Amino acid sequence: MSKVAVVGGGWAGIAAAIHATAGRHQVKLFEMAPRLGGRARSLDDGLDSGQHILIGAYSASLALMRTVGVDPDAVLLRAPLQLRGPHDEGLRLPPGPPLIAFARGVFAHPRWPLAARVALTAQAARWLASGFRCAADLAVSELCAPLPRVIQTELIEPLCVAALNTPAQLASARVFLRVLRDALFSGAGSADLLLPRVPLAELLARPGEAWLRQHGAQLQLGRRVMSLSELDSFDQIVVAAPSLEAARLIEPLDADWARQARALRFEPIVTVYVHQPDARLPAPMLMLDEGPAQFVFDLGALGQRAGLFAFSVSAAALCVQRGLQATGTHVLAQARKALGWTSGELVRVVAEKRATFACTPALQRPRSDINSRVSAVGDYVAGPYPATLEGAVRSAALWYKARHG
Repeated sequence: MSKVAVVGGGWAGIAAAIHATAGRHQVKLFEMAPRLGGRARSLDDGLDSGQHILIGAYSASLALMRTVGVDPDAVLLRAPLQLRGPHDEGLRLPPGPPLIAFARGVFAHPRWPLAARVALTAQAARWLASGFRCAADLAVSELCAPLPRVIQTELIEPLCVAALNTPAQLASARVFLRVLRDALFSGAGSADLLLPRVPLAELLARPGEAWLRQHGAQLQLGRRVMSLSELDSFDQIVVAAPSLEAARLIEPLDADWARQARALRFEPIVTVYVHQPDARLPAPMLMLDEGPAQFVFDLGALGQRAGLFAFSVSAAALCVQRGLQATGTHVLAQARKALGWTSGELVRVVAEKRATFACTPALQRPRSDINSRVSAVGDYVAGPYPATLEGAVRSAALWYKARHG
């Protein structure tokens, strides 16, 4: 049995601590914030730091939730992928084998011209034949340039910004294709949307903390590790802090690793909460156009606060520059125009300025393995996925498997 220190209590750190505790190691987790959860956290007023979406392909996250006693079917609303707008059904993938479901969904689209539907299906077949691989330096906009413009604006660009939080002209086509492969073509139900019915903290942070304490792990919340030398008594150290904090800690051990971590650039996400009494959306999640928000979520339909709506603005650098109040006002005007509301009260605007790393072509991400004793985990370490909850959880699972089999 070894002594394991985990530095950071986001989803990657929670996952690392759970794996090590389940493996009967002595675990101590350090988190500088007063609670676990990292960027997927609930705020003091009961709102969330952002509107996270899980999908059926998030097998590692769903398994971890079950480990700590959370029933995904109880806390997540599962529905087939549907990218519908306020006034039309949009793209909807029916249940069934993924290839057949994709083709049926595309050809059933109510507004796309037949030529556009044929072009998309043919392009998907070519991606499938290539194993969903492409050159590392290719951008999503370049990858999808042959597709009709309606497909780019109503499918590719919204999916890209939702999955990678990076505009299509700046986003990695290789990572985008991996997301498409695993989400749309890896098995029945992989593309299903899983929308939280409960505050984010109830998905993993709070039940994970309770499970860790119950199984003997020690947690020090509100405690910042100033140097890894403080942890010399531990056999293994897992740095699960954000990239800049990890760079500060790891620099004395590996300056090149720290430089690579600091070189990552970030994309913000802004969430605008609006109260509109007695309003209901035709679906729990709608896709919007004419920005700034790309999606809106009906929290009442998700079993949370009736009449409360969360508008999600990804790749929101311009909104952050303009200011949160201006962004809230702009989103409120968008809501009135797109949804036909005559009023609406701005409740809160939440900005996660370093929500994700910018997932750009040929991006060099720092490795997980630092030395024989120290590792790094997180959604930003080298791997096939963009900055997602699943990427964070999988990085921890890969760390444990590499170190302990």
